[in-house]
Amino acid sequence: MDDREVVSGADAYPPIDRAELPDDTVALARALIGKLVVRALPEGIVSGRIVETEAYIVGDAAGHGFRGMTPRNRSMFLERGHAYVYLAYGISMMLNVSSEAAGIGTGVLIRALEPLDGIEIMRANRGLDRLRDLTRGPGRLAQALRIDRSLDGLDLCRQGPLWLAHGESEAGEIGASVRIGITKDADRPLRFYVRGNPFVSGTKLLNR
Repeated sequence: MDDREVVSGADAYPPIDRAELPDDTVALARALIGKLVVRALPEGIVSGRIVETEAYIVGDAAGHGFRGMTPRNRSMFLERGHAYVYLAYGISMMLNVSSEAAGIGTGVLIRALEPLDGIEIMRANRGLDRLRDLTRGPGRLAQALRIDRSLDGLDLCRQGPLWLAHGESEAGEIGASVRIGITKDADRPLRFYVRGNPFVSGTKLLNR
């Protein structure tokens, strides 16, 4: 789908203005909780409410920007509010949001969504029916929303094939824990999630 094409229903989700996004990575990771990821597909609009994020900050050995810019991670160095999409372990796509000023390699990983629109499309994309498992985890949500490397570098603050929008309700109480599935800088409490939400991807240290 061309960036200029807008499918029916897209106008119900005006994109977030970049000025509304904090220019600090940790603050952005918290601020994105409760916001929407909206995907325009030929079949219709697919969307979900963000219920879990992870921050990857300046000087973070677990971050892809730690050793500088490469052809693979250059979207992470864009001004805040751009998509950084990469393939993890040769298996799963991961959706991240660039998080600070241009030239700073930081980002926020979108770890889990609560499905809203286009649930049947998500089910077809995932090849399963169970609602709880459609977008619970970064690889799952990318598959459910058909997110791939063609969206890498996309401006998420403008309407197109993928963007960020405001949610209609309060996100709920936000908890924090260490991040999942990393070995470097693994003790930093940079994972944020909605307490008690069934679509959060894991249960590690959720009592914080």
